[in-house]
Amino acid sequence: MNVVTLVVLGTVLVSWQLMERPDKSKWMLVPFRCHTHKEWHRVITHAFVHADWMHLAFNMFVLYEFGRVVNTELAGLGWMGFPALYVAGIVAGAIPALQKHKHNPSYASLGASGAVSAVLLAFIVLHPTHTLLLFFVIPMPAVLAGMLFFWYESRMQQRGRTRIAHDAHLGGALVGVAWVVLFVPSAVPRFIQALQGLLS
Repeated sequence: MNVVTLVVLGTVLVSWQLMERPDKSKWMLVPFRCHTHKEWHRVITHAFVHADWMHLAFNMFVLYEFGRVVNTELAGLGWMGFPALYVAGIVAGAIPALQKHKHNPSYASLGASGAVSAVLLAFIVLHPTHTLLLFFVIPMPAVLAGMLFFWYESRMQQRGRTRIAHDAHLGGALVGVAWVVLFVPSAVPRFIQALQGLLS
């Protein structure tokens, strides 16, 4: 059983156990409590709890579909491959909220979206010409999907007033891109070539 399957199964198990429990908030990312009460474990644990089954199913589907490929591509890095990328995505996804809401005791977030975004964008940089289905229907090259991801998440973040932590998606995505650039530099020329082909 590979590390991606273990992460998916572990997340599903924890989320299932905590989905309806009143103490689920102890696992959630609450920046105020992280700073004031030093509950820094929340930076990691929030990625293992989800709001509902739809939230959990979507994150785990994306993680499993793209994580297996990324795990294989980064296997030569050992623990600095998929495991470290996933944890870095969790942390990077939490950083914006930790800064923005550290004085707001009512703010809380949960879910693995930051880490999943890191894995998804790592896949896109590694395989820029792979065809992805936008909304599971519209085919497009992965490089274009990545550009649309950053455009959409940035726009929604600027707009605000949503229940979705778009800044977590952006933070995780940036880590995914940076991880491949740093540890798989051979992927960069392929990505640039795919981007040039798209724009030409």
